[in-house]
Amino acid sequence: MPTTGDSRHIVGGGHGSTPGAAGGDRPASVEYLGQIARTAEQLGFSGALTPTGAWCEDAWITTAMLTQVTERLKFLVAFRPGQISPTLSAQMAATYQRQSHGRLLLNVVTGGESAEQRAYGDFLGKDERYARTGEFLDIVRRLWAGETVDHDGEHLHVEGARLNRLPDPVPTVYFGGSSPAAGDVAARHTDVYLTWGEPPQQVKQKIDWVRSLAAAQGREVRFGIRLHTISRDTSAQAWAEAQRLLDGMDPERIKAVQEGLATSESEGQRRMRELHDSGRGDKLEIYPNLWAGVGLVRGGAGTALVGSHAEVADLIEEYHRLGIEEFVLSGVPHLEEAYWFGEGVLPLLERRGLWRHPDGDRTTEAGIVPFAGR
Repeated sequence: MPTTGDSRHIVGGGHGSTPGAAGGDRPASVEYLGQIARTAEQLGFSGALTPTGAWCEDAWITTAMLTQVTERLKFLVAFRPGQISPTLSAQMAATYQRQSHGRLLLNVVTGGESAEQRAYGDFLGKDERYARTGEFLDIVRRLWAGETVDHDGEHLHVEGARLNRLPDPVPTVYFGGSSPAAGDVAARHTDVYLTWGEPPQQVKQKIDWVRSLAAAQGREVRFGIRLHTISRDTSAQAWAEAQRLLDGMDPERIKAVQEGLATSESEGQRRMRELHDSGRGDKLEIYPNLWAGVGLVRGGAGTALVGSHAEVADLIEEYHRLGIEEFVLSGVPHLEEAYWFGEGVLPLLERRGLWRHPDGDRTTEAGIVPFAGR
């Protein structure tokens, strides 16, 4: 959900940058977000992630409203453990599941920027934040299991914590991070590890890394990837749209955003920045049909699948062969791009046996999740 606002140009923000778009902005109203959510539901997307941060609307409140204008779509709510009590968050999740009939998924965001964390009253360093996330998830999972929890940790303390009513089902926990501290949390606590859209070989390295860490803990983790899409009837049309977006980026804006992103503490953001030259050169296509232009003016996920519907489907299938089971996608604008992808790419994936509409009686092998988060 584009809770910063939507546009025919790329809306920035996050990881040391500030939001900005050139013309045609669409406010993040419940009416417009509801239009996107209903479209995603009709097309066959399984859920929608809603970001967290100072630059956007609150994800818990916004998605709770959107459950009232949709019927099936799940909401992957991003939140930061440092801003909320583990007991309260476990209770909120249980309430959400009851009131939405089981449509909550949770994306745990540790927070990569100390300056923004301090604005919310969190003064821990990066590694300490990850340690706290581990304690947080341990408490929450024990509460969801029906335990009465006493926890006296380095960062969190609860005494006699319990839930009167348990969530049903227990929400799936999503998590991302590229640092060693993040890998430890993913291995111990998460259900789905999310990576931003790096080239396939780099994604494979991450999958192998997290899978081995999880195996050492006696666990298995599923994998997802966060990408933008520009899918058209022909490859030339798709690349023309990518060029239109590039032409709409003010060089001074690119410079300012890149300077802000260079201050980020996020290892994932550093890896994103390394995928392009912070300019408009030929290297923006960093792998066949994988374009790094988005990351010039926004933090977080900075790459897009660009090409004909068949080319986009081919690259999705390539990632799937590596072990990616969930695809978290967005476009510019979100509403129109959902139609391009939903009517152009999803039928191809269905014919290949990789996707089925959730309203049907067949199971989905590869989940496709539209996402406008970071």
